[in-house]
This record gives sequence, C-alpha cells and structure tokens, in this order.
Amino acid sequence: MKKKIPMRKCILTNQMYPKKDLIRIVVNKENEVFADATGKVNGRGSYVVKNLDAVQDARNKKKLESMLDFSTEHLDPVYDEIIRLIYREDIPKR
Repeated sequence: MKKKIPMRKCILTNQMYPKKDLIRIVVNKENEVFADATGKVNGRGSYVVKNLDAVQDARNKKKLESMLDFSTEHLDPVYDEIIRLIYREDIPKR
C-alpha cells in the first residue's frame, strides 16, 4: 500500500507541494512572525516553497507583507531566515 504524501499550498506561488518541500511561517499568539524549521511550533502556519527565486520575488513584491498583514521591518528577518533554511538544506549530508 502506498503511503499518502501530505500536500500544502504555498502562499507565494499558490501551488500545491509536498509538505517536506515547504518552509512553515508561523504567527503566534503574541503576534510574532518567524520561520519554523521544525514545522511544529504553536501558531497559525502558512507555507512557502523552498525556492530562492520565488522567495526573492516575494521579497521584492512584498507578498508576505500583504498576505500576513505585517510591515516590512517585521518580515525582513523572516525572509532572511527562509533563505538561510533553503541554503542549509542544499548542503549535502555526510
């Protein structure tokens, strides 16, 4: 029997991807927003694809700001963290 792959929609591209190909963005009860590398932090979660071009395009067009209703100064560190997580994943495992 084949195991079902959980799918989620990326808020940047509006396309469905396997959950493991996405990074979760969380807004918690204290109204803090951050990238959740574990995917398990409490709060309202949205997903972005692990694609540098899509993230850079979103940063230039301020997509997360409009989606999550936060200012740019709140989300600049989030964009940086997403990019860091994408690069960290690209490093070959030994």
